[in-house]
Amino acid sequence: MNLKKLLLYSFLLLAALPVCAQEEAALQPLTEKSEMQLFEDTLAVLGYAVVNDSLPDNRFLACREMIVRLKQALKTPGSFDYPFERLKSISIQYPQDSSFRIFSWQLYVDKEEYRYFGAIQLNTPELNLIPLQDRSFQISEDPEKAVLKPEEWYGAVYYNVKQVDTPQGPYYLLFGFDGYSFYYKRKVIDVLRIQNGQATFGAPVFYHPATQDSPEFAKARIVREYSAAATVKVNYDPTYEIIMFDHLVPGGGQYGEGITYYPDGSYEGYNLQNGRWLYIEKVFDQMSAEAPRDYPILDQREKNIFGKKGKNR
Repeated sequence: MNLKKLLLYSFLLLAALPVCAQEEAALQPLTEKSEMQLFEDTLAVLGYAVVNDSLPDNRFLACREMIVRLKQALKTPGSFDYPFERLKSISIQYPQDSSFRIFSWQLYVDKEEYRYFGAIQLNTPELNLIPLQDRSFQISEDPEKAVLKPEEWYGAVYYNVKQVDTPQGPYYLLFGFDGYSFYYKRKVIDVLRIQNGQATFGAPVFYHPATQDSPEFAKARIVREYSAAATVKVNYDPTYEIIMFDHLVPGGGQYGEGITYYPDGSYEGYNLQNGRWLYIEKVFDQMSAEAPRDYPILDQREKNIFGKKGKNR
């Protein structure tokens, strides 16, 4: 993108700030806004461009600028308590102990590629910030076995965090969505550990006992790939106190898609035992015509994928 286009785009961003402010009638005049509110205004405009701009160069430019502005915002004293309620394009998730919060969002590159961006803000006086760099497209080993650093992150937009307390300290299950490609989508359950201000992703806590067909093994994360035409549940179910996800079976896809996977109405899962998750082959004894669903992630479409409330219809 040349300098002329860059200047024009910057002008449009600045011009859009008053429009963004008008969406919240309760906001103060611009001159009286707090520093965090100004950051939020800018991030809201940039986030809108990341998701909605039709030109790839503009999406990339907005995403790059959003990273810079978000870093500045999160290093501002007192920023951990600022909710960023108007950031519709960024998912912000907290664990039960509020020891950190994790930001994540996606960038549409083209119909066959999505890139993910994120950061972990620690709830410390120093407001330590851990940037996340999506390298899911470069993981050479089985992603369900890999233990990764933040600069090797398996990128996703997170929609839930489940804290697991152990004698060795807590770890956190991160439930996320990966747009992956045109024909295939993925749901991911990652394992986050934070020790001495350092984060790692992936840990062998998903245990599969030995069967007649295979020896026992453990997974460091769960990656469920399925047809883009399907709706697949992967989440922690507080009613049953287990991780529950649709059992997938192969089926013919659309033209050019090849074999893909669809839910068959039954459920698999994991049950927590002594700090690790024991595989359950079949959660319910009988398969129903319509698989039971837990409370919907998106609150019956009143929220978007990032968990933010939309406008009243």
